[in-house]
Amino acid sequence: MKTRLTVMALAALAGCATPEAPVTKEPLQVYAAGSLREVFTEIARDHETRTGQKIALTFGASGLLRERIEKGEGAQVFASADTQHPQRLAAAGGWAAPTVFVRNSLCALTQASVNATPQNLLETMLNPAVKLGTSTPKADPSGDYAWELFRKAETVRPGAYAALDAKALKLTGGPDSPKPPAGWGTYAWVMDQGQADVFLTYCTNAVASQREVPRLKVVQVPAALQVGAAYGLTVKRGAPAPAEAFAKALLAPAAQATFARYGFGQP
Repeated sequence: MKTRLTVMALAALAGCATPEAPVTKEPLQVYAAGSLREVFTEIARDHETRTGQKIALTFGASGLLRERIEKGEGAQVFASADTQHPQRLAAAGGWAAPTVFVRNSLCALTQASVNATPQNLLETMLNPAVKLGTSTPKADPSGDYAWELFRKAETVRPGAYAALDAKALKLTGGPDSPKPPAGWGTYAWVMDQGQADVFLTYCTNAVASQREVPRLKVVQVPAALQVGAAYGLTVKRGAPAPAEAFAKALLAPAAQATFARYGFGQP
């Protein structure tokens, strides 16, 4: 699932706008993966302060956002938790080829009562008594990455894929997934409600959930099972200059430092 885009593509996006891009009266419409909510809110606020360009942020599961865009919603910038969804938009025409702008990885978010370590994480997930939660594949890249982890588990322990595939509870990221009450983060709420004993999610989400519910534990995924998440960025062709200017800003050192502070990796 890892997609390596060329340095030339990265440079092309970074150089496609100038800092003097004119401000538009209407807010810039930016659609972004839910895992980017906190960091994008800060970066967009800083960008507005610096440029005067208003930005309207819409967050959700990347696959569901892509479907909304395909149905005609007015996104001008799309920041996905993978490269496949923006690539589908680009392949259909009307959107630029995606560029990786940050990276993430999977962690296990666990209940305090679960004695999981990186060394015994696979055994813990395979335990029939342990409720294993994931996001929803195809709708949310986090779910796709979880299933990629299951496939890696098969190489470590034959039969693991079938067992994990059968028991995994798709609790978030789907079109019909329950929404948390106002003021709750999705994963903190799912775990606080006891819907899962172990939940596979992005490390950035896991850390944020632990801040919200301190009794939760964050367990690193061992190298043999680790899955890297490459986040893809695309701009709608013909969008006003501020769209490309914002995309360029996401690749600039200031925004990259903010991403790093929230736990994201460099492109």
